[in-house]
Amino acid sequence: MQVRSALAARKSVRAFTEQTVDPVTVEKLISLAGKAPSGTNAQPWQVAVVSGKAKQRLDEQLIAAHNRGDEEKMDYLYYPTDWVEPFLSRRRACGLQLYTTLQIKREDKARQFAQWQANYSAFGAPVALYFFLHPKMQTGSFIDYGMFLQSFMLAAVEEGLATCPQAALGQYPQIVKRELGYPEDSILICGMALGYEDSTAKINSYRTPREPAATYTRFFND
Repeated sequence: MQVRSALAARKSVRAFTEQTVDPVTVEKLISLAGKAPSGTNAQPWQVAVVSGKAKQRLDEQLIAAHNRGDEEKMDYLYYPTDWVEPFLSRRRACGLQLYTTLQIKREDKARQFAQWQANYSAFGAPVALYFFLHPKMQTGSFIDYGMFLQSFMLAAVEEGLATCPQAALGQYPQIVKRELGYPEDSILICGMALGYEDSTAKINSYRTPREPAATYTRFFND
């Protein structure tokens, strides 16, 4: 598969089949992603692969925290506290596209709650990956991590697998660290659902639009 084909095919999938993923395949994807560049070759990524009963236990704890209304507090600020344009409009359009596809109306708070809660089981994917960073590492490692995550997702496409990178899986970091045995001061970057796409699920039928390159690119040659 050409890189351009993988880039075009990759999308965030939110419904998966029950087909399991071979651990050997997951290990291969992680190894390929590890070829990503990093400043001074620090390779700051630390990956937890969670499946089976371990995933079920963690899913249950995250869902329970969400149901209780526990405070969601990531180890870092993923989103701005004060949204500005054009990012605010893009964010709203993204949410609207999802709920419109599922025919969930604005006033239907129960279905909205249930749909959001699906985040905490990695949308039912057989595998959830959690990505950690050593507390001594700084902002540059987040750039390194972005390249690692994208490399993993593109390699997954080639294997016929689907992914969904999820900030939501980082919203209760202390639960995740306690359950998986990671140090309290480690930084939970995010999680990712991994499995085989349920192509019959309506939620997987839409694609979010992308801005043309001309809207965010400037060329300087004089």
